[in-house]
Amino acid sequence: MNQEVEKVFSSFSVSYDTIKDVQPCFIGHISRTFFVTAKTGEKEEKYVLQEMNEYVFPNIDVLMKNVMAVTSFLREKAKKRGEDEDRSTLRFLPAKDGKDYYRHTDGKAWRAYRFIDDATTYQACPSPDFFEEVGRSFGNFAKNLADFDAATLGEVIPKFHDTATRYQNFLKAVEKNQAGRKEKVRKEIEFLQARKDKCEAIVRMIEKGEIPLRVTHNDTKLNNVLMGEDGKGVCIIDLDTVMPGSVLYDFGDAIRFGASSAAEDETDLEKVFVDMTMFEAFAKGYVGELKGYITEKEIRAFPLGAYVITMETGMRFLTDYLDGDLYFHIQYPEQNLDRARNQFKLVADMETKEGEMNGIIAALLE
Repeated sequence: MNQEVEKVFSSFSVSYDTIKDVQPCFIGHISRTFFVTAKTGEKEEKYVLQEMNEYVFPNIDVLMKNVMAVTSFLREKAKKRGEDEDRSTLRFLPAKDGKDYYRHTDGKAWRAYRFIDDATTYQACPSPDFFEEVGRSFGNFAKNLADFDAATLGEVIPKFHDTATRYQNFLKAVEKNQAGRKEKVRKEIEFLQARKDKCEAIVRMIEKGEIPLRVTHNDTKLNNVLMGEDGKGVCIIDLDTVMPGSVLYDFGDAIRFGASSAAEDETDLEKVFVDMTMFEAFAKGYVGELKGYITEKEIRAFPLGAYVITMETGMRFLTDYLDGDLYFHIQYPEQNLDRARNQFKLVADMETKEGEMNGIIAALLE
């Protein structure tokens, strides 16, 4: 394996004498990732080498075009602020053939970028203060891209957060009843049907021009922020899903994941609720960075983003359950149903806390 990795790495435009070490990274489920340490004389440099998953991302050209455009834009801004542009955003290495990635002889697509030292990712949130810093980091990312023309980016995953389309796919799954499970989930089906209009609210706002399309990350989980030793955010990573979208979705996904009181397959629904301390912490960091850079209407709609994204995620789990568990990996037969019920419990809790969430956002705008 190391020989294969070394051969791939040698196809990128980077100068070195020898490869000192190759270590696989076991975090993440999409790309196959390795840490490569290259040595020139006594100097060592570390890099990240990734084999991109073309089943999940079939259009690698669009993906890498987006990534290169956004990182170049962010790096130029960092440079103007006097910051280390190789630390505040990812720097990708061109392949020796001049392309943004390398196509190996076996057909697989690889990319490489510089490793950022003295920074790490976290898989769990240790405190509200930590989550506030995560919010600040993602808010800073969105702020620095607020004047980037989102229309120049391609859709890596078409209709990724188009809840109107996802709702129609859900109805088709109900009608087809491919796995013969429809009668078992009548209650969950009715739950979604009763909330169709609100489920599609953000899509309709975009269609009417009430909120703009912006450059969005679309995977705003806390483990996509590199944190420095001082507890401050250093760099946003995992840019594969960067594409045009709404900041409501980015805010919402972070809340859905980070402000939930339980894991998304927790079956004791009494344990599942929105932790408002965590909601307020993330909102404080996120809104604090974006206030004055995006519209007030967008910011006031952030709680709607949390609601819609949570609903969408539950709907996707339920759709997959009806289809026979074809998309999401499961560890036991009912896991997608458990996940759907979990997300719908969060949605129901958000309905009872809508006023409180709106009040927190309003206070942050003062």
